Amino acid sequence: MIPDFLRASLVALGLTASAGWAEEPFIIVQSTTSTQNSGLLDYILPGFEAETGIDVRVVAVGTGQAIRNAVNGDGDVLLVHSKPAEEQFVADGWGVQRFDVMYNDFVLVGPKSDPAGIAGSDNIIAALTAVAEAKLPFVSRGDDSGTHKAEMRHWGAAGIDPTAASGTWYREAGAGMGATLNVASGMGAYVLTDRATWLSFGNRGDQEILVEGDPRLFNQYGVTLVNPEKHSGVRAAAGQRFIDWLIGPDGQAAIESYVLDGQQLFFPNAN
Repeated sequence: MIPDFLRASLVALGLTASAGWAEEPFIIVQSTTSTQNSGLLDYILPGFEAETGIDVRVVAVGTGQAIRNAVNGDGDVLLVHSKPAEEQFVADGWGVQRFDVMYNDFVLVGPKSDPAGIAGSDNIIAALTAVAEAKLPFVSRGDDSGTHKAEMRHWGAAGIDPTAASGTWYREAGAGMGATLNVASGMGAYVLTDRATWLSFGNRGDQEILVEGDPRLFNQYGVTLVNPEKHSGVRAAAGQRFIDWLIGPDGQAAIESYVLDGQQLFFPNAN
């Protein structure tokens, strides 16, 4: 699956499959916190590493930070979940080619008492509007992550700028999903989270899923090789081998088989 122009570049650099693996025993994957916090990467990576001998070192940060790190050349592969930002990353020349990998969805979590009266709704825009109109506590990641980007799109669709209320009913954690969920649990606040992290989260307290099933909550993940023409240190051959595995039968089967408490957390859709 290596594009012809990249294959030619790899040959010129002496990074063909026959010569490159011993010189490239590891790759760095810039990824989002949800793939790490959910346990997915801990589950699937040993299979790839055993098959190839390539160690995968993961940097788990928000999607926006992961993209910035990749732009700086601090990684070989980008695995995140904000398709417009990923496509821009490729269009700007920082990535070679983006591939769909898997999906799940976002859910709106809040206190069981549900003062906003949104439990059972499948309309994220109406739910956020109800929270804002009642000035009920809402905790945002506030970190330019894929989840934060999705949240801000939904506020925008509702015609609401919650940042105008920052520090009052709207709180920005500036942290990963797990830490943000901890803050929301402690405050009895509403919060948008990816389902996989929520299912693996242990400190739920009085919180539960209140809004789900809106097609606008679809959460697509993609993978992209960092462009070796931008950064000569990119381990392009090993990185592409990881991508081929992830979107191929073995990687897709590994993703599909990851189950927590009887629930599948991610759904492969590379093909």
